[in-house]
Amino acid sequence: MTHTLPPYSLRDPFPWYDALREQSPVMRDPKSGLWMVFGYDDVQRTLSDWKAFSSERGRPRGENAQTALSSSIISTDPPRHRQLRSLVEQAFTPRQVRALEPRIAQLVDELLSPVQGAGRMDFIRDFAYPLPVIVIAEILGIPATDRDAFKRWSDAVVTGDPSGSREMGAYFARLIEQRRADPGDDLISGLIAAQLDGEHLDTQELLGFCILLLVAGNETTTNLLANTLLCWQDAPEAYDRVRADRTLLPGTIEESLRYRSPVQSMYRVAAQDVELGGQTIPEGSPVLAWIGSANRDPAQFPEPGTFDPARTPNRHLAFGNGVHFCLGAPLARLEASVALNAVLDRLPDLRVALDASLDAIPSQIVYGVKALPVTFG
Repeated sequence: MTHTLPPYSLRDPFPWYDALREQSPVMRDPKSGLWMVFGYDDVQRTLSDWKAFSSERGRPRGENAQTALSSSIISTDPPRHRQLRSLVEQAFTPRQVRALEPRIAQLVDELLSPVQGAGRMDFIRDFAYPLPVIVIAEILGIPATDRDAFKRWSDAVVTGDPSGSREMGAYFARLIEQRRADPGDDLISGLIAAQLDGEHLDTQELLGFCILLLVAGNETTTNLLANTLLCWQDAPEAYDRVRADRTLLPGTIEESLRYRSPVQSMYRVAAQDVELGGQTIPEGSPVLAWIGSANRDPAQFPEPGTFDPARTPNRHLAFGNGVHFCLGAPLARLEASVALNAVLDRLPDLRVALDASLDAIPSQIVYGVKALPVTFG
């Protein structure tokens, strides 16, 4: 017996997830030919079992930003993935991430001070967008004058706009050549210098990593910050609790990652015939793992529709799983912790503005809103 599905909505995909997780937890979409996976255990396996679900197969190749991503760690399988990740980790250690905390705190202060007395701001434009962009730009060694183009380029990759992607690819290619000639104390120079078994990253791999870091490092953290405010709007008592007890902030960040995951889906290709959820997915089939659905699966999370900052355990899949677990997770958590602590201290009675029009980012992968007007005391 087929049930009527609720409509899919970028702004609120969760009822659609709930229905499909119940009715067809692993299904082939007849229109696109895409296999879609909705349950926690199946999504976790799709993300982590690289022998069955490849990140590499079916990726486009060529000389532009979209295809440069196919040379980055997000689009490779072991053993090449392990080599790339080891090179990147040499230039991106937990100690180096922790060392960024004073600079992040300084940037948070610089961004909040001008708006603090106004009682109103666009939380994304004035704070949640510039903070991670400046952090990533400084890590990559990008001149402050070039930062304004970042948002346009980042949005272009997320929404599939080829012109912005080309522009970004050309920019990073020039920057990589400059760093080869004149290395600095930045991540791009570090990646150029890094070696594993005498091997360096080639230009396409460097380009892919720069683009991945820019998009993943700013878009997702922007949405983590903004989505946390939307979680507090859904659950005002959770906002009051974390204001009163700041030890709940780490749990608040993890629950925000689960409840409104900044990345809702990840793409794989079946590397062989795979049995999953009672279905056989044929080799070569495109597969979409719905992280946003897995993170609301009642089999894994009791009362998944409740935002609970004290939820434990909270084994969400917001940063992926297995060999592809997000390299930038420690940085995202650090930025969110410093930023949200300051927001709780300095913007009392924070509310989404009553007249706010919350328009979803036009992407099935990245989840958030384009603008977030807020008011505060």
